[in-house]
Amino acid sequence: MWADECIFYQIYPLGLLGAPQKNDGVCVNRLEQLEEWIPHLQKLGIGAVYFCPIFESDEHGYDTRDFTKIDCRLGSNADFAALTKKFHEAGIRVVLDGVFNHVGRGFWAFADVLKNGWNSRYKDWFYLNFDGRSNYGDPFWYEGWEGCFHLVKLNLRNEEVIAHLLSAVEGWIREFDIDGLRLDVAYSLDLDFVRRLRGFCDSKKPDFWLCGEMLHGDYNRLLGDGLLHSVTNYECYKGLYSSFNSMNLFEIVHSLLRQFGPEPWTLYKGKHLLSFADNHDVTRAASILQNPRHLPLLYGLMFGMPGIPCIYYGSEWGVQGEKSWGDAALRPQIPHPQENELTEWIARLGRARKESCALCYGAFSSLVLTNHQCVFARAIENERVLVCVNASENAYDAHFSASGQEAKDLLTGEAINVQNGCRLEGYSVRYLQLKNA
Repeated sequence: MWADECIFYQIYPLGLLGAPQKNDGVCVNRLEQLEEWIPHLQKLGIGAVYFCPIFESDEHGYDTRDFTKIDCRLGSNADFAALTKKFHEAGIRVVLDGVFNHVGRGFWAFADVLKNGWNSRYKDWFYLNFDGRSNYGDPFWYEGWEGCFHLVKLNLRNEEVIAHLLSAVEGWIREFDIDGLRLDVAYSLDLDFVRRLRGFCDSKKPDFWLCGEMLHGDYNRLLGDGLLHSVTNYECYKGLYSSFNSMNLFEIVHSLLRQFGPEPWTLYKGKHLLSFADNHDVTRAASILQNPRHLPLLYGLMFGMPGIPCIYYGSEWGVQGEKSWGDAALRPQIPHPQENELTEWIARLGRARKESCALCYGAFSSLVLTNHQCVFARAIENERVLVCVNASENAYDAHFSASGQEAKDLLTGEAINVQNGCRLEGYSVRYLQLKNA
């Protein structure tokens, strides 16, 4: 699958483009501003952009009104079709947010229920009870997503609902030529619906990629043949920043061993989870890390570990944002892309990953592990890459046995003898590509 070799870039368009918080009904082509970002994404080596919700909604995008219409605050369907064409011409694929678990109170079918009550032909599209009242004073009770009653849960066992959603996806493929979907709150979706969606997408576009939002539990519940190609790796997201903040790299490495290690009981060996340092729902990496010098190390570890790296817009130059400040702080307007040393470092990491089959597909094993340092191997056939991280301010001599006499450092081009290990400067990451492995 193309995504397995890809670097993703996540954009929250309503925030980045400065759209009004609530839908004002005014159509403005803000999407065209994103054309300016294409050269920046190419410098980073981005292979796919994942757009948070872009369809007509009440406020934040996850409260959909119409699955067939681009949110007027962003532009028109024609505007988005033109944008996706520009991305494809630049060699960048386009993935959309599929918000299928729930809709907004402004969703056209729910509006019909609000108007016609029991007599609405759409009442079975939702989980309703006409013996009660909603938190909004409606003459019926309905199920909202996790108690959020502005998000009305869809009945994914209803054939009309399924047909409507699949028809929408078919329209997105036909009209915008999208390349995949990230499924919002996939952990809440009906499994039969997920199977139907996978089969439908395969029939329309064989290389169509499906990734699900998973927070905890066994990711294999939604991952594999007939289900999703990938899921979000929240376990390692937490481990990435927490390991540096506690100066305990055992946490992230043990998570990686549990997920991808050499033991037969490993959970996700050979599978490709979506790796991320932050996103639109969590505190930015630049804000959550206690030591700013660990930020390049965090990305070095993320690009070196198994998984598909995804960068959240602005984080590549260190934008900050605390979840406690509210959603707007995590989804800011940014008029123009910026670049600094961190941006260049992430671009170098991306180039190293693209040059290495082992970093995209290789098995995972741990060679050196202390509280402050780790060395792990990614190996496939005749290629072996060692990822070496030193989170301490002091230099460290890492001793390990490695097959192959020399290595080429993928980030610096230096030739290094690694027969008896290597020396790591303080706050450093090295990728060593072994010869004759």
